[in-house]
Amino acid sequence: MRNRSHRSRAVLAVAAAALLGVAACDATGGSSSAPNGTGARPSPKPTPVWNRSPDSMAAVGDSITRGFDACSVLSDCPEVSWATGSDPQVDSLAVRLLGATGAAERSWNYAVTGARMADLPGQLAQAATRRPELVTVMAGANDACRSSASAMTSVADFRAEFQDALDTLRGTLPKTQVYVSSVPDLKRLWSQGRGNPLGKQVWKLGICPSMLGDADSLGSAATARRGQVQDRVKAYNQVLREVCAKDRRCRFDGDAVFDYRFGTDQLSHWDWFHPSRDGQARLAEIAYRTVTAREPVT
Repeated sequence: MRNRSHRSRAVLAVAAAALLGVAACDATGGSSSAPNGTGARPSPKPTPVWNRSPDSMAAVGDSITRGFDACSVLSDCPEVSWATGSDPQVDSLAVRLLGATGAAERSWNYAVTGARMADLPGQLAQAATRRPELVTVMAGANDACRSSASAMTSVADFRAEFQDALDTLRGTLPKTQVYVSSVPDLKRLWSQGRGNPLGKQVWKLGICPSMLGDADSLGSAATARRGQVQDRVKAYNQVLREVCAKDRRCRFDGDAVFDYRFGTDQLSHWDWFHPSRDGQARLAEIAYRTVTAREPVT
């Protein structure tokens, strides 16, 4: 009986020692399977959804992205485009991200002067053939700049067309990143340019009549018309914000372009409407800041 009792106590002692060893190992973060007692390897950090240094890009949109009237009258000037231009005075988004050589080889401009949001799906389908890592979108000004306020694209149609454009891209390139610019402040265009006699004469040729028509009038009807256009632009920007927010690889600029307090130096002196070289450079700065930010603008 005494020998059996000794054996029982010995078995219990061994078991207790084993349990204490396991407990000590757990307390120090060790693992019985880890080599040299170094502990379990930490889990790798997840790859960020947004790449702040894309290796290629394409641009879609309207005359602003084509550099219209920035170099000569009634002409596109894509070399000064804020998105893909090569002009060192502009320092385009493509040059900032890819370098001058990389921008020349791996950036493409599919924007079309006069385009509206309804044209964006076709442009994005073209851009998708290049398989860019980043696509820039600037569209909507021509949806508000119509022959009259009543002719502006409805907010519902604008939403459906922008969603269709993103769906078109995602059907081919589910992981391509998208930078979306807000629609510029058209009412500020009126307030900045209306003091220039030449600008007002050019506007009479039919530039954005819904906002810029009858530029000198401060009557109730003209004021109400301009307010209606301004409200529509704000509604467009809210659509861009909301649709983009549903796509984890889409970044809206947070109204940075709309809020930018541009002056006449940032306007083309051919038409006092489109951005000048300096205006294009300011757009490039805003885009670069948004694309390379650690967190999206809220």
